[in-house]
Amino acid sequence: MEWIDALILGIVQGLAEYLPVSSSGHLEIFREILGIELPGDKILQFDIILHAATVCSTIVVLWHVFKKLFLSFITFKRDADYYMVWKILLSCVPIAFVGFVLKDYVEEFFGGSLLLVGVCLIVTAALLAFAHYSDIIIIKRRDKGRVEEKSELKSAESGREINWADAFIIGCAQALAVLPGLSRSGTTIATGIIIGDKRSKVAYFSFLMVIIPILGEALLDLYKLVNQPSQQGDTAIGVECLLIGFFASFIVGCCACKWMIDLVRKGKLVWFSIYCVIMGVICILWQG
Repeated sequence: MEWIDALILGIVQGLAEYLPVSSSGHLEIFREILGIELPGDKILQFDIILHAATVCSTIVVLWHVFKKLFLSFITFKRDADYYMVWKILLSCVPIAFVGFVLKDYVEEFFGGSLLLVGVCLIVTAALLAFAHYSDIIIIKRRDKGRVEEKSELKSAESGREINWADAFIIGCAQALAVLPGLSRSGTTIATGIIIGDKRSKVAYFSFLMVIIPILGEALLDLYKLVNQPSQQGDTAIGVECLLIGFFASFIVGCCACKWMIDLVRKGKLVWFSIYCVIMGVICILWQG
């Protein structure tokens, strides 16, 4: 892997982790475009670095929220922030089950297939479009007769607070997003909007709930990396490539996280459904 490859993949991960376009799917697409052929353990090593970078960018951007939740939880304050942490933990149960029981099967059966990536990108597009239009219907029903007077802020604040059932449902959506091409952020945010939660709350919840699964997945991957023998003839990924990938993913991730929160508040995610359809069709045709 050359440094330019590491830079491109880092940028792709930083953008696609937050934007509703699937980071795993786009990493597969760009590895194919760049002609990167690495053994499984080297891909695993690089992906761990990229995911660690996006976790760091999430914590940095949402530090004001993360700090409040963390302090409330460790001091047993039993306020709204304390219970929000428990809702986040509840949302992680489905993905924990998939990670421990089904992850290897999913990777073996579905990994590396651009055809599946294409189909899942189209499914992501359908979810985003459905969430957008269902949200419009909800808003029209609530503000019947005054639709034209609504501001974007008012629209963003329509809906309810995330309850326990919502947290679990959004967690199930996150578990389904292990399929390459099915966007984690797109699936979780769309699901939250469809079931009637506030956009602004769903955006924060979606990005915070992924911290634990990403760290857990990184630890599992690290364990596999340490315990599996290196394949003969491997070309090691240089330290400079790992650092370039990390910082590219971190810096771009910080920008993408802020941008995505703003897009969710304004209800602009539907435009990504068009992009996902186009990329999905390209992937299907490429594989064919």
